[in-house]
Amino acid sequence: MAELFNLEPTALWNHFKEVLNIPRPSDHEQQIRDYLIHFAQVGNLNYETDNAGNLIIRKPASPGKQNHPGVCLQSHLDMVCEKNADTNFDFLTEPIHAYIDGDWVKAKGTTLGADDGIGIAAQMAVLDASDLVHGPLECLFTVAEETGLNGAFGLQPDFLRSNILLNLDSEDEGELFIGCAGGMDLTAWFDFLKEFVPDDHIAMRLGVKGLVGGHSGDDIHKGLGNANKILSRFLWEFSDDFDIRIHHFDGGNLRNAIARESETIITLPEIKKHALIQAFTHYQSEVKQELIRTEPDLELVFSEYPLPEWIIDEDCQCNLLNALYACPHGVLSWSQTIPGLVETSTNLAAVKFDQDRIKVTTSQRSSIESAKQNMSNMVESVFLLAGAYTERSTGYPGWNPNPDSPVLKITEKTYEDLFRQKPLVKAIHAGLECGLFLEKYPTMDMISFGPTIKGVHSPDERLSISSTIKFWRLLVEVLKRIS
Repeated sequence: MAELFNLEPTALWNHFKEVLNIPRPSDHEQQIRDYLIHFAQVGNLNYETDNAGNLIIRKPASPGKQNHPGVCLQSHLDMVCEKNADTNFDFLTEPIHAYIDGDWVKAKGTTLGADDGIGIAAQMAVLDASDLVHGPLECLFTVAEETGLNGAFGLQPDFLRSNILLNLDSEDEGELFIGCAGGMDLTAWFDFLKEFVPDDHIAMRLGVKGLVGGHSGDDIHKGLGNANKILSRFLWEFSDDFDIRIHHFDGGNLRNAIARESETIITLPEIKKHALIQAFTHYQSEVKQELIRTEPDLELVFSEYPLPEWIIDEDCQCNLLNALYACPHGVLSWSQTIPGLVETSTNLAAVKFDQDRIKVTTSQRSSIESAKQNMSNMVESVFLLAGAYTERSTGYPGWNPNPDSPVLKITEKTYEDLFRQKPLVKAIHAGLECGLFLEKYPTMDMISFGPTIKGVHSPDERLSISSTIKFWRLLVEVLKRIS
């Protein structure tokens, strides 16, 4: 962590280091919010919180800029908490263990939290600086973005005073985002009965690990493996051949992350153990060949396991495996108006056992509202056919691109002047809070940009140092030119 002190710009990286020291899982943002409130108090800055837990800190304009346009800088306080299975780490109590590897800042076995910790650090550096030129500033810090955009949903319509908003939650330097997809979640439950394990059975643990994982919006088009799909496919194909019975299935975690790891505890007749191992080993070679470019570290692992006291009933097992195998995952369609933009997708995010039922979490995204609903209907129909009961989230709206945005024109010109190249103007398939802001502030002019962050929502998350320098220079100059 001490290495971060040696990076430029010093103020930005020092604040980022402090952010990494503070646990901030979704719905546990109190520590980071208290830290920021103390920061505001020390700096004699006005602040307030709303009923949702969002925090805003206000800074007066530079001398002579009091009557110039006000700008809101915005990021979210929470981070995705993902770790490798062999990493012992408590996100509620421990600081992130960051280190430098070439041009990248990484974390040891966990997500880094640059999404959106670097946005928080940039806001703090702006609030702390005495040499920047800007109009009236607001820094908005929202809560629970990663688990459902809860802070943006709960934002009060009179909380903000600015008519311009710079969202600092994008992950591709050199790209300016002016639109995003809307999304919703669909959850399915299967009730099961517990049955006795047959006398001649033994137990085994089968698992999938080593996948890249990633963000279910940013990375859904990259052909990455989904551990839930890979494992359920094997079970669907070979359950009858080996008289497999399921005791447990645990795969994936977050609705907006592609499942990296999955495991199941099964029983089967002892006489069929070696044949199953051969089939599982052969299946691994098939899947590795299918994903040879995108998943070089894919592993299918197996081990013996103590015989459990029960297995799920055969009807539930059949329904569950049919649903998981049939459930779509990945890109459904591409935009017909913006080249290279995923229009509609779905993510088979997580499978969890919960008492006497099984919970399956999926999420759908689209830049077209009707297509989002259609995708959710499609996924729901699979689970209804399999006898599950389902529930949909309220969902969140997309952000319709405005190519004539004044702040876009300023940011484009600034980027070109600073770096002698044109930025890419894009929409993003991931969800941003901007769509919800626009609902409550219909006249607000918005843009989103940030440094390059790869492997978001996975322990492979890494932040580019060189792009962070450019991100900071762009932010400072855009604030100056707006004023």
